[in-house]
Amino acid sequence: MRIRIVDAFTDRPFAGNPAGVVLLDTFQGDDWLQNVALEVNHAETAFAHPLPPGGEADWALRWFTPVTEVAMCGHATLATAHVLHSTGAHAGPVRFATRSGVLVATPAEDGSITLDFPTAPLTRVEVPEGVAEALGAEPLTVFDTGPNVGDLLVELADEKTVRALRPDHKALCAHSARGIIATARAERPGLGHDFVSRCFFPNVGIDEDPVTGSAHTALAPFWSERLGRAELTGLQASPRSGHVRTELRGERTLLKGRAVTVIEGDLLA
Repeated sequence: MRIRIVDAFTDRPFAGNPAGVVLLDTFQGDDWLQNVALEVNHAETAFAHPLPPGGEADWALRWFTPVTEVAMCGHATLATAHVLHSTGAHAGPVRFATRSGVLVATPAEDGSITLDFPTAPLTRVEVPEGVAEALGAEPLTVFDTGPNVGDLLVELADEKTVRALRPDHKALCAHSARGIIATARAERPGLGHDFVSRCFFPNVGIDEDPVTGSAHTALAPFWSERLGRAELTGLQASPRSGHVRTELRGERTLLKGRAVTVIEGDLLA
């Protein structure tokens, strides 16, 4: 079977967030799926297979980090949609049946793909003891992002603070199901982004995720309320970095980006 490595939320190779993509006739056993994801060793590997016509979804989709299955993943969904469209395996909008419900990916003529994801419910919480020390910066506010995302969203003082973070990843494990989304308002919005973020997910084997689509289902409502606009652009300021364009539509959030296939080969195991 074919396996591909796709860089998502970028228009050039070796940037954005790499994901493995494997198209199957049906899902193999969980151990096999997990072993392939471990072998690929990127933040997520996506596995998809076609569903019978006439149902509520076109493809079934699952995502695995090197150590566990996750409930939601934006960049690997974008990567999978890119593979389906670029190879001719699926034309037009594609509906994915996932653990987070049916997620729709719609291609545009300019090569971008828009994902329709559930908006994360944000609940403000007290700053947990030890978070500031583990993150290496003092939070302004902290929000729980709900079960699908499973993170703490931590607002920091400014973009410079977010970029300079050097967290204690082991200490972060105690504070959320998946990890920490650190964010701040853009220092200079005219440069093409409205807010910045970095994402640390040690509980699922990812010390720092390069560009996290699912995190933007929480970042979009957070910053849309503060900036007074439904449409925003986020910069995830990891070493690879990438932009995610967001549009808040109540209980749904649209995430828009591009993807590039960088490796294609045969999976022999």
